[in-house]
Amino acid sequence: MARLGVNIDHVATVREARKTNEPDPVWAATLAELGGADGITLHLREDRRHIQDRDVRIMIETVAVPTNLELATADEVLAIACDLRPTQATLVPERREEVTTEGGLDVVGQRERVTAAVKRLQDAGIVVSLFLDPDPQQIEAGIATGAEAIELHTGAYAHASAKGKALDELAQLHQSAELIRQAGIVLNAGHGLTYRNVRPVAAIAEMHELNIGHSIIARAIMVGLEQAVRDMKRLVSE
Repeated sequence: MARLGVNIDHVATVREARKTNEPDPVWAATLAELGGADGITLHLREDRRHIQDRDVRIMIETVAVPTNLELATADEVLAIACDLRPTQATLVPERREEVTTEGGLDVVGQRERVTAAVKRLQDAGIVVSLFLDPDPQQIEAGIATGAEAIELHTGAYAHASAKGKALDELAQLHQSAELIRQAGIVLNAGHGLTYRNVRPVAAIAEMHELNIGHSIIARAIMVGLEQAVRDMKRLVSE
């Protein structure tokens, strides 16, 4: 049964819109736990547009479930991760202009940099995952870095599913998942997953964890965060 990691970045986005202290993403993480979240994901961006250093520190100290810190390969945020030591660090690409992460990490084009970041985090006792497109070349390059996990970027599948044309993208995810399984490392997935399209991805063989944020937070505005997490957890579990 796939685990559910709840990304609470969008709670911080609302807070930062007013530069105040509410809503508090740490509180949101606690409510997500109560709703059944198996882990909490948060992204410490270089420009601190939503999650702040304080959020990461308090969450790692207080959350009872594993923490998954998304970050770029920049020295500053790597140093923070090594100091605070989340359960897992997921290396992602980052552009200042993007609204959300737009694609997978280019390991093929920057293998030395990514490999060095993986080793630095592992030396600090942190499990490392790479956020990659379902592209065989990127998957093979990611495996070669020594990372313990790969999170498949499901954005293309999510976009296609909204148009009723998801089968080809789902096949790509299955093929990449097989490469990851054959390498004996952990298989995760995330990005753009919703209450409508999550089940086929959760059903991929040996799927370990799905990281979902926007859809859960959007539903939470209407029904509350605990209930929104319970609803998603039920779909993932089924």
